[in-house]
Amino acid sequence: MSRRFPDFSALELLVGVDDYGSLSAAGRRLGIPQPNASRAVKRLERQFGVPLLERKTSGSSLTAQGTVVAHWARIVLADADKLLDVAEGLRIGHSPELTVGASMTVAEHLLPRWLGRLRGLHPEITVHLQVYNSSQVFERVITGECGVGFVESPTVPPELHSIAVARDRLIVVVHPEHPWARTGKPIPIAELAGTPLVVREPGSGMRDTLDMALQEYDRAEPLLELGSAAAIRTSVLEGVGPAVLSTLAVGDHVSSGALRTVEVEGLDLSRLLRAVWRSPRRLDGPAGELVRLACGAGAGPEWESDR
Repeated sequence: MSRRFPDFSALELLVGVDDYGSLSAAGRRLGIPQPNASRAVKRLERQFGVPLLERKTSGSSLTAQGTVVAHWARIVLADADKLLDVAEGLRIGHSPELTVGASMTVAEHLLPRWLGRLRGLHPEITVHLQVYNSSQVFERVITGECGVGFVESPTVPPELHSIAVARDRLIVVVHPEHPWARTGKPIPIAELAGTPLVVREPGSGMRDTLDMALQEYDRAEPLLELGSAAAIRTSVLEGVGPAVLSTLAVGDHVSSGALRTVEVEGLDLSRLLRAVWRSPRRLDGPAGELVRLACGAGAGPEWESDR
């Protein structure tokens, strides 16, 4: 296999397939026409010597090798973003900067609004957003790579401070033709636990919340482990199997009838979304300003960690 560096656009496309469920959707997000996207991935396959996409008439999905490469591509692209940020900082001088780490659900559905408000109040602040799962956000906040993080995990490492910034709920969703949808009746918790599900990878807040809720039950092996809520949602839409997802990620699809929700007897998957940071207990500067906006407190009232 050639040791030359891969094309970054092709890596972005591969990650996009994981995030958005197909090569065409990834190409649209990146502004790359379908023929060019297909050629770019084929060149990457030839360079690596392994199949990265499983091509079907209904669309493309990642192979097992493609899933591994997409995971490492995320890391490479994140580091490339850091390089560009450093170069930009050298070019424009020393303006206030903030690096934010966020889990996928928060980054996709909540942070754009919070960052927009911060930008409106302080246009001089340069914000760098890095998207990881919750355990990776914890790691980067602990090491100081991120000034503040936003996570979905039900637990927070003891060395970090935290405060709740939003509430969310996980729900069971299925394809309209799934047997659970056709009966229209709640299912027992044990049945959910014993059913192979399409889930996030270990370390994600969504996976941790589900695992904690079902820890007393015999669990089936996952049907699929995917790296984003968008990929899981696409799998459910294609009838692959049931999943547990945030209402933030599937609200529109449930409203349209493309997905059906399934009640589970005695199971409440409500959760808090939290901001996390290192000492001191009261967060100041751009990071503190962002957390105040996320809490809905504006810029005035003082606040402290709730732990």
